[in-house]
Amino acid sequence: MTIAVLGTGIMGSALARNWLRAGRAVRVWNRTASRAKPLADDGAVVCGTPAEAVAGVDTVVTMLFDAEAVAGAIIDAAPAPGTLWVQTSTVGVAGAQRLAALAAERDLVFVDAPVVGTRQPAEQGTLTVLASGPDEVRGRVEALCGPIAARVRWLGAAGTGSRLKLVLNSWLGNAVAATGQALALADGLGVQPRLFLELIEGGPLDMAYAHLKGGAMLAGEYPTAFPLNGAAKNMALVVAAAGDAGVDASLTAAARDLFAAAADGGHAEADMAAVYEAIRVR
Repeated sequence: MTIAVLGTGIMGSALARNWLRAGRAVRVWNRTASRAKPLADDGAVVCGTPAEAVAGVDTVVTMLFDAEAVAGAIIDAAPAPGTLWVQTSTVGVAGAQRLAALAAERDLVFVDAPVVGTRQPAEQGTLTVLASGPDEVRGRVEALCGPIAARVRWLGAAGTGSRLKLVLNSWLGNAVAATGQALALADGLGVQPRLFLELIEGGPLDMAYAHLKGGAMLAGEYPTAFPLNGAAKNMALVVAAAGDAGVDASLTAAARDLFAAAADGGHAEADMAAVYEAIRVR
């Protein structure tokens, strides 16, 4: 199996390195070429165009910012008919439908497979893959994901993975924003914010992510595990999907606006914990 990875940011680079460590042949491309070049030291073939990356491969993996970027890369790449396309980006409901239609137009075997996890699990090969697509390629996809994932959940028809990913994104984004709100409220009321984290620790209200992201918020340091602009994009996808489904999304919309405000405030490439910068007491 030869794999072409289109998109080598934080997540795509980690995927490519884990496949290389597992002995797979990997070709990579990224719009910003400097982000792909370091993978040559790991054994990847770094390509100048998407078309060059997919030439002769049997599997294409996309890990790009949004559906627009993914569609553009696949159109430019023009993989051969019958190529397996595993789409791992978070693109939302409408985005997944658009990409499935593109795959059908070009006779590609489309698997909608967004991943759950950020930098550390991606680097450790312990992501969860929410795979959905034709049953006849399930075995190939599970074998492909072996070096990058601790779990592969096969969910049925293509698009199911993207819908479930939005459910998880809703919970995660709201939880991070709520952690920032609690810490900021403690500060505003003259209570040591760290007491909040201490009081929930080990009890029914505890949550590992509150300590992980809350610690970054209190330190004012946001090394990027998952970028804030990506979180803002994901929350916008949740709001759009909820609206189409007739579900009230006012809570998620408020969190989306906080992520967007923090990104606009100069923290777009920082970790999503930097949403605190849109909430905290000045």
